[in-house]
Amino acid sequence: MSIKIIGFEDGEAALSWDGLSDAFAKGHAFPKAEIGDTFLYRDPDTLLSRSAWIDGLGVAVKSATIFPGNKSRGQSAINGSVSMFSDENGALEALVDFHLVTKWKTAGDSLYAAKLLANPDPETILIVGTGTVAGNMIDAYRSAFPDTRYIVWGRNRDYAAKFAEAHNATSVADLEDGVGQAQIICTATMTTDPILKGEWLQAGQHLDLIGAYRPDMREVDDAALQRAKLFVDSFKTTLDHIGELKIPLTTGAISRDHVLGDYYTPSAFKRAPDDITICKNGGGAHLDLMTCRYILDQWKPS
Repeated sequence: MSIKIIGFEDGEAALSWDGLSDAFAKGHAFPKAEIGDTFLYRDPDTLLSRSAWIDGLGVAVKSATIFPGNKSRGQSAINGSVSMFSDENGALEALVDFHLVTKWKTAGDSLYAAKLLANPDPETILIVGTGTVAGNMIDAYRSAFPDTRYIVWGRNRDYAAKFAEAHNATSVADLEDGVGQAQIICTATMTTDPILKGEWLQAGQHLDLIGAYRPDMREVDDAALQRAKLFVDSFKTTLDHIGELKIPLTTGAISRDHVLGDYYTPSAFKRAPDDITICKNGGGAHLDLMTCRYILDQWKPS
């Protein structure tokens, strides 16, 4: 069996956000994934490998090298690849571009949550953050909400204005004001301390939380979690690992019962029109695997 090598541009040309959402729905009908992460260090450099095995879908190992010094040399600080193995015989099926899988997995994860939880036909979507993920989220949301107005908030107002212009959106100077305008709010920041307050939230809003990924990171405060119906993409990769949930669960600000469902429990994703909903995007290697399988199914060699 020949090994497929799928680069970013060739792979992306074959994909659609709706198709990935369907792939996530089908992927979560398989048995729950076995997941494992490993880290190797050579200060200040890191090798991170995340692996997942889903019975019936295959095995994926996503490896990334993080070399912070590359930035001073004009080189990418993060590089990597994803190895996809056959579920039938363990043979290597494909090597897939790391950035392709990461882009589509991360944005597709939160888009999937919005499709399940957000009230339809939102007038305004607020993007909090101005990085690569924030831009990808605008592209993803537009596939489902093409007639929606997009507004952007970032700490650096000049950069936020340039970012908004590049993405056919409007920048807002005040975060509280932006929250008040939006029906869907997406946070994609690197903050460790909450920047979005629960007292700002209004009936019917949906929040997609992406940025926090370490045990010390949070984007919203306790009040936001307490006021909302709370969901996650995976119990296994969020509750005990990400500060957004780990910290308030430890302090007792919320209880485990407050987290109502993950993608493996789709029947739990219910809301009334006036409910405030939050879904925490934790990523997870099982979603990388589902994304890779979708890429392989769609990709046609040039």
